Amino acid sequence: MNNAVGIIAFVVALLVSVMLHEAGHFATARHFGMKASKFFVGFGPTLWSFQRGETEYGIKAIPAGGFVKIEGMTQLEEIDPADADRAFFKQAPGRRAIVLVAGSFMHFVIAVVLIYGVLLALGTQQGSPNVIGGTSCVSVTGTPCAAGAPPGPAQQAGLRGGDKVISFDGVPITAWDQFTQLVRNHKAGPATIVVERDGTRLTYHPVLQEVRRDRLTGRAGNDQVGAIGLYQGIQTNHIGPVDAVGKTFTVIGTGITGTYDTIVHKVGDVGNLFSDHRDPNGLVGVVGAARAGGEVLSTQGETAGQRIGDFLILVAGVNLAVGLFNLLPLLPLDGGHLAILGFEQARHGLRRLRGYRGPVRRVDLVKLLPATYAVVAFFVILSLLILTADIFNPIRINQ
Repeated sequence: MNNAVGIIAFVVALLVSVMLHEAGHFATARHFGMKASKFFVGFGPTLWSFQRGETEYGIKAIPAGGFVKIEGMTQLEEIDPADADRAFFKQAPGRRAIVLVAGSFMHFVIAVVLIYGVLLALGTQQGSPNVIGGTSCVSVTGTPCAAGAPPGPAQQAGLRGGDKVISFDGVPITAWDQFTQLVRNHKAGPATIVVERDGTRLTYHPVLQEVRRDRLTGRAGNDQVGAIGLYQGIQTNHIGPVDAVGKTFTVIGTGITGTYDTIVHKVGDVGNLFSDHRDPNGLVGVVGAARAGGEVLSTQGETAGQRIGDFLILVAGVNLAVGLFNLLPLLPLDGGHLAILGFEQARHGLRRLRGYRGPVRRVDLVKLLPATYAVVAFFVILSLLILTADIFNPIRINQ
């Protein structure tokens, strides 16, 4: 149930983000006197609309985005002679640049506001060195446990979430990685674990199960290792409003680096989309992101506040990625139009240095149409591949 709620919440959040993206274009265009004749959410047939002033607002049948129609986005468009002076392509370069970047700017604002709000409300979280977050079943294959699976050794022995691990088989525990490595090295059979609960030290003897994992990472592998069926607790460090600002931009910087890595280094990883080795940090589409949103809100072992915070961070990350992607210097993205504008102005400046005093020479967009169609075709094909992979070979974060 929570999974479905999370998916719906993610879709709503994405539509709101799209609306704010278009609102950025719309507000700046109107501010500079340009004519914005349409503002719609969705694509396809119109379901409902109304006219206010010179703009038609409405909702279309396919909730896959939105658009603002600014008259005269290029000199190829036919516009009403009465609106000629308000056409986008006739405005000053600085104004056009502001309108073009306004959409991505709104995504960045959304990301900053969400991350800052989560940090201020929930603080920063990190894994506890020795506190148990909760107990779980043990999956022999490494896949999520089936419904009704028996409790794991930790739960059967009486261990609980919140217990502080003092020692394992007589070895004092100072770090979670140390504890999990000791568990894996133990293999199957009874073990002795001392925990502290409500100020009292208790000793338990869970009978560890044997599973196949990678001994060093705990992920899928062929090593025979021990498993106890519990997961790490999370500790929260609260921070103030000023410190949250710096932390916010640290998180933003990490997100920018991750997005760059995905765009530059992982586009070629398409061949693994349908393999058992699909990169959990690689390419993902709307369906995959929505599924991730559902899983985040249904994660066990976290409070409602933690789940909501993780969900909002996910939405912030998606907004950051979309904002950066939209600025790529490729038509028909906003970044493509921005690159053409920059090229025109740079070329005009060089010509003026050589004595030219005429108008700015426009780039012939007709010559760029084949490249634009190629870019569109590439992204359509890539999107369909990712969509298919998200449906039939999804990335799962709760394993």
